[in-house]
Amino acid sequence: MSQRAGASQCGGVVVEFESGDIRDDRAKRDVNIPGSALIYLKGPKFLIYVSGALSMWGDRMWHFAISVFLIELYGRNLLLTAVFGLVVAGSVLLLGALIGDWVDRNPRNKVAHASLFIQNISVTVCSIVLMLVFSYKQRIEEIWDGWLTVVCYTVVIILADVANLASTALTIAIQRDWIVVITGYNRGHLAGMNATMRRIDQVTNILAPLAVGQVMTLASNVVGCGFILGWNLVSLIVEFFFLSRVYRIVPALSIKPPVLEEEEDQVFLQRTERRMSQGESTVAPPQPQPLTEGNCNSSLHLKEITNLPLCFQRFRWLVSTCKDGWRAYYRQPVFLAGMGLAFLYTTVLGFDCITTGYAYTQGISGSLLSLLMGVSAITGLMGTVMFTRLRKSYGLVNTGIISSCLHLGCLLLCVCSVFAPGSPMDLSLLMPYITSNSSTDLGGMASQRQKHTYPLRGGSNQPLLPDRSSIHWTNNTVLFDNVPSDAAPESYISIILLFLGVITARIGLWSFDLTVTQLLQENICESERGVVNGVQSSMNYLMDLLHFIMVISAPQPQHFGILVIISVLFITTGHTMYFLYAHKAKRKRRLDT
Repeated sequence: MSQRAGASQCGGVVVEFESGDIRDDRAKRDVNIPGSALIYLKGPKFLIYVSGALSMWGDRMWHFAISVFLIELYGRNLLLTAVFGLVVAGSVLLLGALIGDWVDRNPRNKVAHASLFIQNISVTVCSIVLMLVFSYKQRIEEIWDGWLTVVCYTVVIILADVANLASTALTIAIQRDWIVVITGYNRGHLAGMNATMRRIDQVTNILAPLAVGQVMTLASNVVGCGFILGWNLVSLIVEFFFLSRVYRIVPALSIKPPVLEEEEDQVFLQRTERRMSQGESTVAPPQPQPLTEGNCNSSLHLKEITNLPLCFQRFRWLVSTCKDGWRAYYRQPVFLAGMGLAFLYTTVLGFDCITTGYAYTQGISGSLLSLLMGVSAITGLMGTVMFTRLRKSYGLVNTGIISSCLHLGCLLLCVCSVFAPGSPMDLSLLMPYITSNSSTDLGGMASQRQKHTYPLRGGSNQPLLPDRSSIHWTNNTVLFDNVPSDAAPESYISIILLFLGVITARIGLWSFDLTVTQLLQENICESERGVVNGVQSSMNYLMDLLHFIMVISAPQPQHFGILVIISVLFITTGHTMYFLYAHKAKRKRRLDT
């Protein structure tokens, strides 16, 4: 056991150990089929899969429903949804390192249970508040001159944000740490579990919003809130039981690396706060320690901290923890690979609300879009299958290279769609209007160049940016004003190439995503696994924010071609970073041999 812990602390998967799962696999050959199935159903892998499926299903339902609820609450206006999206992205961006550091510093079972409890209870309480607001909205608006409504909106957004932060912590703990230990640091088993978890995520991403959407459509928003509330309570009990059982039957999960030297500041700071809260003097000297260069620097740092008031001490420690987390992320050998994955988030080439809204303006019906989303889910599953086979045949680093080339090759179809017949791109709309006369002339030229655009007329739903676009979007919902459903473009070649590229590219995309995920799992020291993955989540949210800023800057359908080109440039940059990492990794391997 000490050998396994030492290998995990030093970083990476160097030796494949014989875990309990391997022994179970060997024992399965000696028993009958029903006995083998029973062993698997009681094993840690199956319990993690079921727990992950329940958690992902609840997350997908909640993310879909909260966007719809906020729109309904604010009179079909996107203000609350925009505020919620900004709060969620900003909180993970700022607190990602702190969340990961908290995951590293505490026992695995306490982290999982606390994250699970906070997430589900936050969603449950938020659902209750939403049910009350939907049921007594008029009465609430009359109290405190309408300020009680603002309080309710604030509570809903805060609770939803807390649930998202807890979900981030649970994802880091289970999918980035527990899985590595459960597989016994075996690369093949780790790849299989990563792929299976991603397949579960792909399926729930399609089915969960459909399920809760049907409940909300056939019944009401109040019933939808009640459905989510009941699901979270049941899911909390089942997940808590399953994770507790996994923790008991995998003894390695109870072993964590010892406290590192850089954690001494926090320990001393906690002792200082305890003394101050008990009214003791903070100048009492600590126990004598051997005088070393590290201790001298630490003592100077602690002296600076303890000279500050208690609140500033805590704030300074939080800032120092964030800074140390980003430094730890930067010095990782897989830093370029992680950054490459983050750059892939700055894109409009996915089945999100932006691309869906653009498709509506090009005459694509909702039923056809639903069918295309199903096909994209199938190609995503194909990517997970391709990942396991490529990794087994060519190795993990080469799998990333192959996946990157496949991803970029398919996205070239999207670039071709920008210039294909039927594309509404019109660069003249980006030119500033100097005078009213020139504005009129440019408007006439633009109307001649446009192949199929729809007139913008005032509607009941006011956009966040007035007179800029007829399409409004949320995280999972598309709203559009006055877009004729029966209007057809002159040619469908452009939109066909676009979706052909987006759908086929998901094979390489998810294979690449799984590659980088396993590289992070294998090459990060166990003592830093949480904080580094927390910073990785922050980077992903940061790059995701950039793509929304792109859309806000160029929101019209005629601008979408520019967004496609910019997205491909970001993706190319991300894959270039991975190519640099692969080159360094192969060169280091040659030098070591």
